[in-house]
Amino acid sequence: MFRKLFKIGVGLAIAGLIVFVGLLTADGKEEITLQKPSDAAMMSAERGELLLGLAGCVNCHTDVKNDGAVLAGGRALETPFGTFFAPNISSDNANGIGNWSEEDFVRALRHGRRPDGANYFPAFPYAAYTRMTDGDMLAIRTAIMARPAEAEPNKPHDIGFPFNQRWTMRFWKLLHFDAGTFENDTAQSAAWNRGAYISEAVAHCGECHTPRWPSGGLKRGAWLSGTANGPEGEMAPNLTQDEDTGLGGWTDPDLAFLLTDGLKIDGDVVGSVMYEVVEHGTSKLPEDDVAAIIEYLKSLPPVANPDAPAAQGF
Repeated sequence: MFRKLFKIGVGLAIAGLIVFVGLLTADGKEEITLQKPSDAAMMSAERGELLLGLAGCVNCHTDVKNDGAVLAGGRALETPFGTFFAPNISSDNANGIGNWSEEDFVRALRHGRRPDGANYFPAFPYAAYTRMTDGDMLAIRTAIMARPAEAEPNKPHDIGFPFNQRWTMRFWKLLHFDAGTFENDTAQSAAWNRGAYISEAVAHCGECHTPRWPSGGLKRGAWLSGTANGPEGEMAPNLTQDEDTGLGGWTDPDLAFLLTDGLKIDGDVVGSVMYEVVEHGTSKLPEDDVAAIIEYLKSLPPVANPDAPAAQGF
C-alpha cells in the first residue's frame, strides 16, 4: 500500500514539475485572427486619435516632465516593485513599433505579449486593453503610424530581482489575467454597455481606481472603490455610489463637468494625473459617450473606502 501511494506521489510530483518547467520555459505567440469592422472609418486615423488619448497612450508614453516627444516614451512609473519606464511607441522602426504588424499590435494589447513572444509586465495595462475590439485596437495603431517617428532610445526598467524576471509573468497571468473582448450585459441598456466598455476596457479606469493585492492584481471585489496608492503616489478616489466616500452625492451634471472640463464638485480643478485623462481623453468624447460613462458609474454598487474619499480625490 505504501509503495503504491509512493508511486502516485512521485507521479504527481513529476507531472507538477513538467507543468512548472513548461510555464518557466515556454514563450509563445497566440494565433491572431483579426476581426476587422466592415466600415473602414472605424479604423481611421481620426478615430484612432480619439482612442489614443482616451486609452492613455499619450499620457503614459510621453515624458512630459523632461519635454519628451509625444509617444517617444521615457515617462517613469514608480510602483512597489520598482520603477518602470514607458517605452517608445512611436512609428520609429528601430526604437518604436514602426515595424510591428497588425497582428503584433493586437497580440500586445489582447495577450500582453511582445513580438518576440515574451510577456509584458502588467505596468502596461493589457489586463484592461484585452477587452477592446480588434477594430479599436487597429484604429489606435493607424493613428500611431500616421504620427511622426521618434528615434528616442528606450530606457531600461529599474526593478530588482525577482520582479525583473519576465517568466514570472506567466504565473501572474494565471492569477490575474483573462484574455478576451468585452461582452455586453444583456440585462443592461446599450448606453450602459457603451459606458462599461469605455470605462473598463479603453480608459482602463480600474487600473488606477481599484485597490490591488500584494501581487499587483486588482481586487475585483472592491472594483473602482479607490486606493491611496494610485499612479505617481497620488490617491485615486472612490468611484462607486457610496454616499460617504464615493460619488453617491454627485449629480449627472457634476460628473459631466468632471469628465468634460476637469472641474470637481467644489469647483476646483482635478489633479495632475486625472487632468491628463480629461485633457487627452474624456474631454474629446461626444456627449452620448459621456452620458454612457455616467450611466455606468451611477450603477456601481456602493463600496466604502475611507482611504480614498471622492470628496478629497481627483
